[in-house]
Amino acid sequence: MRYAVLGTGIVGRTIAAKLASLGHEVVIGTRDPQATLARTDPDGMGNPPYAVWQADHADVLLKPFAEAAALGETIVNTTAGTAALTALDAAGSANLAGKVVIDVANPLDFSAGMPPTLDPVNTDSLGEQIQRAFPEAKVVKTLNTMTCAVMVEPTRVAGEHNVFVSGADTGAKKQVTELLVSFGWPEHSVIDLGGIETARGTEMLLPIWLRLMGTLGHADFNFHIQGAR
Repeated sequence: MRYAVLGTGIVGRTIAAKLASLGHEVVIGTRDPQATLARTDPDGMGNPPYAVWQADHADVLLKPFAEAAALGETIVNTTAGTAALTALDAAGSANLAGKVVIDVANPLDFSAGMPPTLDPVNTDSLGEQIQRAFPEAKVVKTLNTMTCAVMVEPTRVAGEHNVFVSGADTGAKKQVTELLVSFGWPEHSVIDLGGIETARGTEMLLPIWLRLMGTLGHADFNFHIQGAR
């Protein structure tokens, strides 16, 4: 399978590396590849610049959003939530049409400082906004309720814990569930919440997730739904 991962931050890099390790062809999309490669400073979280990561992952291509999306059979959106629609618009609706778009992003708004707020919230979600903007895509929201290391290595968290999927297309959710299983998630731990509107609930877990991270002092935790089948 060819995957286009949109976004060069730590989430995109982590998912791209996992996909490549599983034998998939992977291309990462960014607005300006040359500018991305030219950065020499760590990001706001202290992660090394993209070029350092790229040197260790030469099998992963870096292309402009539109070229990456055209190459990918499945798209993974890992861009910052506030930039997601702009990035996907740059990817091009024709390059998303008919494809599964896995949305991992959260609509965190840092404009007023920390802690961030959510925009949209309550009556809408980023997942729904993406589906409305690209009606021919098959949007599935998943993996947005945990840190990226746990996304691709669920055994970092001891015991039973869950990952959610939201989306209108049953076949797309089945494909995404199979991908999650390949990441190491037991199939019984994947909870299908229903349509894409249920992404409101998973996105709204982020405020408590952020508080838990601050209280625990680490991000290797996740949610477990007792009684889930």
